[in-house]
Amino acid sequence: MSKTVFTALAAVVSLAAPALAVTPQLNVVGSYWAGASTNTSPYLGRSESVAYDPITQRLYVTNSDQNRLNILNVANPAAPTLLGFVDLAPYGGGPNSVAVKNGSVAVAVEATTKTDPGKVVFFNAAGTFVNQVAVGALPDMLTFTPDGSKILVANEGEPNSYNQPGSVDPEGSISIINTATYTVQTAGFSSFNAQAATLKAAGVRIFGPNASVAQDLEPEYISISADGTKAYVTLQEANALATVDIASATVTAIKSFGFKDHNTAGNGLDASDNNGSINITTLPVKGMYQPDAIATYQVNGQTYHITANEGDARDYTGFSEELRVNNAGYVLDPTVFPNAATLKQNANLGRLNVTSATGDTDGDLDIDEIHVFGARSFSIWSEDGTLIYDSGDDIEQIVAAALPTRFNASNDNNTFDNRSDNKGPEPEAVVYGEAWGRKLAFIGLERIGGVMMYDVSDPTNPIFLQYLNPRDFTKSPTSGLTDSGPEVIGFISALDSPNGIPLLYVANEISNTTTLYSIIPEPASLTLLGFGAAALLAKRRRV
Repeated sequence: MSKTVFTALAAVVSLAAPALAVTPQLNVVGSYWAGASTNTSPYLGRSESVAYDPITQRLYVTNSDQNRLNILNVANPAAPTLLGFVDLAPYGGGPNSVAVKNGSVAVAVEATTKTDPGKVVFFNAAGTFVNQVAVGALPDMLTFTPDGSKILVANEGEPNSYNQPGSVDPEGSISIINTATYTVQTAGFSSFNAQAATLKAAGVRIFGPNASVAQDLEPEYISISADGTKAYVTLQEANALATVDIASATVTAIKSFGFKDHNTAGNGLDASDNNGSINITTLPVKGMYQPDAIATYQVNGQTYHITANEGDARDYTGFSEELRVNNAGYVLDPTVFPNAATLKQNANLGRLNVTSATGDTDGDLDIDEIHVFGARSFSIWSEDGTLIYDSGDDIEQIVAAALPTRFNASNDNNTFDNRSDNKGPEPEAVVYGEAWGRKLAFIGLERIGGVMMYDVSDPTNPIFLQYLNPRDFTKSPTSGLTDSGPEVIGFISALDSPNGIPLLYVANEISNTTTLYSIIPEPASLTLLGFGAAALLAKRRRV
């Protein structure tokens, strides 16, 4: 079907919405494998971050193992081809993120020593160097403001170790770059250093040994308000959301995401990889939302955030917060948990990975609340970070129904139940898009793989539409013959699409593949609009 026909059909649907919004369907269109790496990494090439340029109809994909940026031609989404690549070795130790706007390609490159300041390097669409600027340590996710006048980068500032000779713990920050002048402003957290006790009391996890607030907070992912004035930044390890005033480069608020009660009906989880079965049930556990990706959208003039609640633990030489419930050093308060011995059995909670950094709420050196990493869900929040909706245990329930023999397999193996003890399917990526009269959220599951699609037109009541996982579990996840490990996903509207069809693109870290999905109406939906499946196929043949 031509771009003209599909754009016209999209316009018809848009005019009819919401009363006649159709049901979209994801389908795999095409994929590109970047090949095997020659280094000693257990992964092949780590296609991690990806961005689309509608002007040239190209995808730009970071490849951290090979320290380069691949440029793919997707003018025909069914047959992505490599146009070339940019060697990023002259700029630092490896790329972490890429963003594109108005033909400008920006890449976040960490320093060879990750605790040193990194760079954002700018190229034109052909991959020719334009400029570079210094930013904070370990720059990661990049995003442009809607008008392209600025680009923001989350500088994680991870330590190399704690309490060791040579330990360095840089401050986390957000760099704001003017794309016309290439000048940099920095929004940091040092003004909150004196508020550590207040932040902790409010639920913000400040716990790095001897770290200030500014050192402890590690910006992960950024979304921008529709008017381009505010940035919303996930602080994953801290389980918090920061709000940034872009014009003044100031962090104006930090708010904890709080905890999810897994002991409430509909909030269950499968907590053991050792029970030989799918066992999604309520348990006396609290999940730290700890989102990775965040997407911001508006409904009726109100701003909302969608988060993928992946979870993450700190594990460094000199300090590690992660251990299992059955660890002898993880002592459950006997009053709160009179059945502690039963809970510590491997088939129950014994194998579950938890944090030792929080959970002792009364300071008596035993655990009063069991805190686990992530929430195995996606959530919708108000602009200030108040919870509006959480998907509960939907993701694990849907995966269990769709892939009962591969439930909670990891991204680098095909073993049943492998990740139940550790964040389950691990929702990591999220992107928002509008197609076929619907406001849509797409959630990528890092471990089991695949993408979930929800209608989020009503933020209080999202509607599950589809789970599509193209992974072939008969193939090795690192063979390049399947998709495994979705890391970053992006949305292409019908107007920006090379073929007029709304598209989704996914960078799969473990398989080193970049895959495109079409978003088209189900045949029944087309019939409602007067476009029967046969007529639609006839149109496809004629144009």
